[in-house]
Amino acid sequence: MRTVAVAIFPGVQALDVAGPVDVFAEANQFVPADQRYEVTLLGAERGTVRASNGMTLVADDTFEQTGPTFDLALVAGGPALPDSTPDARLTDWLANVAAKCERYGSICTGAFALGHAGLLDERNVTTHWQHAAQLATQFPRARVDYDRIYLRDEALVTSAGVTAGIDLSLALVAEDHGPRTALAVAKRLVVFAQRQGGQSQFSPYLTAPADETSAVARVQAHVMEHIGESFTVKQLADVAGMSARNFARVFVQETNVTPHEFVERARVDAARKQLESTAAALKTIAYDCGFGTADRMRIVFVRRIGATPMQYRERFRSA
Repeated sequence: MRTVAVAIFPGVQALDVAGPVDVFAEANQFVPADQRYEVTLLGAERGTVRASNGMTLVADDTFEQTGPTFDLALVAGGPALPDSTPDARLTDWLANVAAKCERYGSICTGAFALGHAGLLDERNVTTHWQHAAQLATQFPRARVDYDRIYLRDEALVTSAGVTAGIDLSLALVAEDHGPRTALAVAKRLVVFAQRQGGQSQFSPYLTAPADETSAVARVQAHVMEHIGESFTVKQLADVAGMSARNFARVFVQETNVTPHEFVERARVDAARKQLESTAAALKTIAYDCGFGTADRMRIVFVRRIGATPMQYRERFRSA
């Protein structure tokens, strides 16, 4: 048997738990009896745990009373976890079990618990796109990938938000039993065995500037109001009332991206909104958003979000 432990706590995201558990349970239908997964839910205390959506989960055992090791240990995430005071019982268990497991890791914001346990230093990791910057700030020695659906760095595995725990678990099943078994499980769950693209399909590229009255904010607003136009650094610097050299330096300092990077991100966001809400032709959207041609827009979309404009429209069209 392959033993799996999933750590839960009050306020845990139910799907972070149910997704991986269902993957392993379905996999048991396709593998020999002696290679099946045996999943245990662990908590700081034995008994019921109220999830963030109000559901009740049951911890089979406690961190202190559990056996010496597992083949795989995961900690689920929860909406409040990034800003919560770490539970010493959970972090101590993670630090201890990580040294003994073949694989260990997190689902979604469970990465914050790993960070508090000292397990993210010098590691390539991911988490929910909404909390990736916070994770990078809180644990600066971690190498946070803002786009990946899941990542493996040696024994450490981490996933993006919520349903990405299914993607990670399918990848682990593929490691253990081959891609055919993972595909069979994915079909049973009516999901993709390997999702195309990354978290950028779901996360906004642009965030509001810290100071909405600053020269940089003025430039950002100008770009978004004239998104179909072409821009040079000199033109943007003129909007800011700065020299081109000083503008480029200040822009990077305040936004952590170059002016060119910001303009391209703004074009992608503008195009995504049109793809989601209109039936406009791709060449029309490309022109309106400043890409020039549909081919150019396609190249940028594939590079930025791992999907073509047509694929994006098929997945997210709201009308």
